[in-house]
Amino acid sequence: MPKLFGTDGPRGIAVTDLTCELAMQTGRAAAAVLAKKGGKKAKIIVGKDTRVSSDALEAAVCAGICSVGADAELLGVVPTPAVAHLIKKHGASAGIMISGSHNSAEFNGIKIFSSSGHKLSEDEEEKIEYLVLEAPHKIKLRSHGSVGRVLHCEDALAEYIEHIKTAVGADLSGIRAALDCANGCASYTAERIFSELGADVTVIADSPDGTNINKGCGSTNIQTLMDYVTENGFDCGLAFDGDADRCIAVDETGDMIDGDKLIAIFAKYCKEQGTLEKNTAVVTSMSNHGLFKYARENDITLETSGAGDRYVLERMLEGGYKLGGEQNGHIIFLNDTPTGDGQLTGARLLKIMNDKQLKLSEIAGEMHKLPQVMLNVRIAQSSRELWKNDSVITDFIDQKADLLGDDGRIIVRESGTEPIIRVMLEGSDFVRINEMAMEIAEKIKERCAIGY
Repeated sequence: MPKLFGTDGPRGIAVTDLTCELAMQTGRAAAAVLAKKGGKKAKIIVGKDTRVSSDALEAAVCAGICSVGADAELLGVVPTPAVAHLIKKHGASAGIMISGSHNSAEFNGIKIFSSSGHKLSEDEEEKIEYLVLEAPHKIKLRSHGSVGRVLHCEDALAEYIEHIKTAVGADLSGIRAALDCANGCASYTAERIFSELGADVTVIADSPDGTNINKGCGSTNIQTLMDYVTENGFDCGLAFDGDADRCIAVDETGDMIDGDKLIAIFAKYCKEQGTLEKNTAVVTSMSNHGLFKYARENDITLETSGAGDRYVLERMLEGGYKLGGEQNGHIIFLNDTPTGDGQLTGARLLKIMNDKQLKLSEIAGEMHKLPQVMLNVRIAQSSRELWKNDSVITDFIDQKADLLGDDGRIIVRESGTEPIIRVMLEGSDFVRINEMAMEIAEKIKERCAIGY
């Protein structure tokens, strides 16, 4: 069966690939599968990011939800973690976020959360995929008075902001921070959250026009914030992505603090406070070996999961762990939120700075990263999943791994959301691993025709 879900729900170029028809069918199938059974009419909350296409996809998703008798409650433009958090509070059966996350404006996506606020189980995803792609005729449509309504929530942003402030529970006075909102959802929340917590903040990239989300700004374009922090003498900077579920920091010298360093900082701080559940944090196989070395030196256990926030969360839930995250800045504090939250991450980082009365460079400098190279190789859609069975590619990768030996490692994996192969090498000699990475990338290009 074709796949509708990758790491999240459907994604693609909005309206042409991720069509309004597909969005409606996804909303319809999600409501049919996830709606609570019983006498009370089911409700699904729906949020969106600042892309120009989000309005059209929101309307289509809501049409699908209402067509099977559930109500759709519109939250408006909110961060993705706001949707996950508000599901229980609003008594909803599920939540849907319309967002292309860290991607450029022409892309969009549909993220679906269960009644617990977590990503869907594989079984739930398969049921939705089946109804959308193979058996839409099996969905029972409603008519007359049983059709669902579209409701409007006016307080979603305020509820979410209050939740973050309560979870952080700190006075951030004395910290001067620059916030890069990626012209996305954080444009509506970040200034209020951090200023009401007491920080002296200046906000950039907070003027979304529907087409400028993540454009030259945000967590995937960190150089903008790095320059801004150093040129204006800030204590630190925080960069969010388009839907604000990620955070990458910048210290006062302009150095980037990625998700691996953030996990190191949070794990050690929680251990010192006696709040690191089972003395363990969850990271992915892509995390830098410097993080593992730092954890060993500080008597912290790291559990590993597959790459992708859903796999981090699954491992956390399986093991009863409360802290986890990825190198891209997607950090999960499971005691406070069911998914990654960039603004909660940033506020917690500032709290540690204030508690320790140290500069961010001093805190982050305790962990030393091994040099790492990451290359993305775009492949043809037809080559997805097939490249790993190509012995020419796999033998070439094995040869390079043998040459590298114990001095580093090679990880080659396919993205769960787009036709891209990620080539990652680590080692003590940057020039050497960079050359190897480029050679592997070229071999993949030779064997997998690039599709546009």
